[in-house]
Amino acid sequence: MGIKYKKAVFDTMELARILGVSCSVAYDITSIVTDSRESESGALFVAIKGERFDGHDFISQALSRGAAAVLAERMPEGLDEEQAARVLVTESSVEALGKVAGAYKARIHPRTVAVTGSVGKTTTKEFVYAVAGAKYLAHKTVGNFNNEIGMPLSVLDMPETTQVCVLEMGMSGLGEISRMTRVAKPDIALITNIGNSHIENLGSRENICRAKLEITEGVPEDGYVILNADEPMLFAQKGKLKQKLIFVSLQNPQADYRALNIREYEGSTEFDLVAGRRVVTNVRIPCIGRHNVYDATYAFVVGILLGMDDDEIKRGLMSFRNTGMRQNIYEYGGITIIEDCYNAGPESMKAAVEVLARLADKNHCRSVAVLGDMRELGEYSKQLHMEVGTLVASRHISNLVTFGREAENIALGAINHALKPENISINTNIENVQATARTVYELVSRGDAVLFKASRAVRLERVIEELKQLIDADMDK
Repeated sequence: MGIKYKKAVFDTMELARILGVSCSVAYDITSIVTDSRESESGALFVAIKGERFDGHDFISQALSRGAAAVLAERMPEGLDEEQAARVLVTESSVEALGKVAGAYKARIHPRTVAVTGSVGKTTTKEFVYAVAGAKYLAHKTVGNFNNEIGMPLSVLDMPETTQVCVLEMGMSGLGEISRMTRVAKPDIALITNIGNSHIENLGSRENICRAKLEITEGVPEDGYVILNADEPMLFAQKGKLKQKLIFVSLQNPQADYRALNIREYEGSTEFDLVAGRRVVTNVRIPCIGRHNVYDATYAFVVGILLGMDDDEIKRGLMSFRNTGMRQNIYEYGGITIIEDCYNAGPESMKAAVEVLARLADKNHCRSVAVLGDMRELGEYSKQLHMEVGTLVASRHISNLVTFGREAENIALGAINHALKPENISINTNIENVQATARTVYELVSRGDAVLFKASRAVRLERVIEELKQLIDADMDK
C-alpha cells in the first residue's frame, strides 16, 4: 500500500523530531511506501523486515529511485554521505511508522472508533463506517489493513478533512492490539465477541479475551467501550474498566441496548431495539443473519455516541455494503450462492450455516454446505471442526461437501449426528478444485441454495469459479 499526498505532509526534520532522532537535511515528504519499487521523489520508504523479504536490503534502491527519506533499524553499507543523511535509524521501523501515524492523526483530530473481535469485526467496521458516513466525512480501514503495519498506513491514508475515522484491529498474539490502540487513541472501542480464532497461538479463550481487551488501553477515561453482553467473558468486565461501558445484546436483559423481534425478509432483516428507556422500531439492514444484527446494533450505538439521530442512523445502516467475499448472496444459473470465502472461524462458520438453513427453510429448497478448513485452531482443530458438522446435521442441511484435510472432521461430526454418509462428499486435496466443483454441480438443481465457507488460505472461491464454468457450459448446450 503506497500513500500519496497532494502536498507535503511532513519534512524530514519534523519526522526526526517525532521519532526522537537526529537529521541534518530537510526534504518534503509527499508519499509513504513500504515497497522500495514504489519509491519516487518525495517518498518516505519504511524498511520493514518481513517473513520473505527484508526491506533493509532495498534501501539503496529506494534512495536511488528518489526517496526523500528512509525509516530503518540499521544503516546499510555502501551509502554516500548525502544518502546516509536521509536514513532515520530507529529501534523499530514498525513502531516508528506507528509514531508517524499517531502524529498525523493528532493533526487532523477526527473522532476515532476502533473495532476488534474474533468474528464480525470487518462487517461491524463497515456498518460503523456506513452509519458515520450518513452525517460525517468518514474514513475506514481498507481491506485487511488491520495489523501493526496496515493500521498505521490506514491512518496515514486519511484525508485531512476526515471527521470520523473507523479502524479495524486484528491480532495473532498478545501485545499487538495494545500497540495499535496506543497509536490510534480511539474515542470509542468496540469488541464484537470472543471466539476461537488464533487459539493455536494464544492457547485459550481466556488469552484471546485478554488480547482483545488490550484495545481499551488506548481509550481515554472519558471514552467509551462497547461490549457484547451475550459473551460471559466480556459481560464479566462490568465495573472493571475505567472507561464508560456500554453493553449490546440479543439475549441479555441487563444490556444497555438489546435487539429483539428480529424479522428476516428477502435479502434484508428488520428488528426493534431497546435503547435505554426507549424503543426504536423497524431498524432495517440490507442483509440477513442474526450475527449481522449484532454488528448493526454496535453501529447504532456508535451513531448515538457520535451525536446522530435515529433517522440518520437508520439511513446509514441501509447504505451498508459488505466487502470482498463476505456473505455475498446472489443467484447464478438459478442457484442461490452464499459466497463467504474471505475467512472462517468456528463462530462465523456456524453463523453461515444458520444463514443457509434459514434461507432454505424460507424458500423451501435444498441446501448444500461446501465447507473448507478452518486454520490456526491448533490442538482444538478436530473438536471445533466436528462441532460445525454437528450443527450441519442438526439444521438438516441436505448435503455437505468438505474441502481440505481438516474439514474432513466436519464430515465426521455430521455423520456422528445422523447426517447420512451418502449425503456427504469429502475432498482432502485443496488443489483438486475441479473435483469439488463437479460434485457440487452434480448435486444442485435450479432453486437450490449453496454456501461456500472456509479460511482464506483455502481459496474456496476457486471452486465457485469452476462451478460457474460448468453451469455456463451447460447453459450453452
